[in-house]
Amino acid sequence: MSSPPTFTVRRGEPELVGPAEPTPNEVKPLSDIDDQEGLRYYSSGIHLYRNDPSKKGVDPATVIKEALAKALVYYYPLAGRLREGAGRKLVVECSGEGVAFVEADADITVEDLGDVQSPPFPCFEEFIYDPDNGSECIIDRPFLYIQVTRLKCGGFIFGQRFCHNVVDAPGGMQFEIAIGELARGAAAPSVTPVWARDILSARCPPRVTHKHLDFEEPAGGAADGIITTPQADKVRHPFFFGPKEIAALKKHAPPHLRASSRFELITACIWRSRTIALGYPPDDEVRVSFIVNARGRSSAWLPEGFYGNAFAFSVAATTVEEIRNKPIGFALELVKKAKAGITYEYFQSLADLMVLRGRPLFNILRTYIVSDISHAGFKDVDFGWGEAVYGGPAKGGEGPIQGVASYYSRIKNDKGEIGTVVPVCLPADAMPTFRSEVEKLTKEPTFDPYDTIAE
Repeated sequence: MSSPPTFTVRRGEPELVGPAEPTPNEVKPLSDIDDQEGLRYYSSGIHLYRNDPSKKGVDPATVIKEALAKALVYYYPLAGRLREGAGRKLVVECSGEGVAFVEADADITVEDLGDVQSPPFPCFEEFIYDPDNGSECIIDRPFLYIQVTRLKCGGFIFGQRFCHNVVDAPGGMQFEIAIGELARGAAAPSVTPVWARDILSARCPPRVTHKHLDFEEPAGGAADGIITTPQADKVRHPFFFGPKEIAALKKHAPPHLRASSRFELITACIWRSRTIALGYPPDDEVRVSFIVNARGRSSAWLPEGFYGNAFAFSVAATTVEEIRNKPIGFALELVKKAKAGITYEYFQSLADLMVLRGRPLFNILRTYIVSDISHAGFKDVDFGWGEAVYGGPAKGGEGPIQGVASYYSRIKNDKGEIGTVVPVCLPADAMPTFRSEVEKLTKEPTFDPYDTIAE
């Protein structure tokens, strides 16, 4: 996408928006899944909306601010503040102090921003209110910072920063959808919020029953080029996987794995290609880690309306030599096995590990982290102006995973094909090799290597 034109954003004075009605004054503990060191940061998102002629004279900032105050009556813990107790345990003081809100105006149009279909959003810093300039201090701060930017074409941008310890992406979406419903005149949110953080808290006594590789250092001694390379020496490029690319990946896989999902095929392809491109020593361990959410799983142990953190990282690991020298089926098998291993007991073990090991940071050394947001419904947040033109993360990765993570988004390319786009960030000198490896796996093989040749 070409660079947007020069423009100016004029922010008004920030204010705190509290619940529209009195709410309980109490203290609520976070779960031990919420209370991870690696989640002590703000996650940023953006929704872009076109002008609606029927809304002439209606100010989106006013509509959203009023709906926000109503939504906070139901989600009143989000109007509180984090406090830190013994053992750095986080609790929410439901103080009703409110969330930060700022109105802004920009002399730019929706069209000027181009056809944005995947993160990062162009010039996202201008549309996100960040008074702390990137500081990840979360104690005694608002849980949510919102900026509504009116565009000169009549459209607007809803930008937000949410404290990750309190909500995950689906939880934040649930809250934003509730704001939209109230903005459109609903008497109450369609989904009643549920706190229930005790479900994902440590047992007494805690006991770790699963391996959690994401909190262990991988074997080997090599530095990670993607981490040590200065940001100025990295490049980011989107890779598109449409029907032809997926069909080719299946042909490169062994017959018993050709029914693998789109996500599994793409992840195996990128993990293998990325490992080769980064040139790690052959005996070093490399990993791929992907987010698995507890919502909607067959066990159905998480209540509808739960808006806390309900995800875990599933990890596949092997040596550089194995992933480089074996066909893609090897990596694909590892991905499928790791994806299938997440159960309620795994989540419970993770919560127990947090308590027993003092809430460690997850390890990202020689690890590629992926998150499939293609069905997250970010565009469905409707404040009365219809579906968003763009909805999703503001950046290409945040917090501890910045620079080592990719979001998978569903888009329509310029040929009209529906597929998955994966923005990949690598050192500039590694990108040509990566591109070459991906091209090998996404081109139809000239023969099926798994066919048996008759004598």
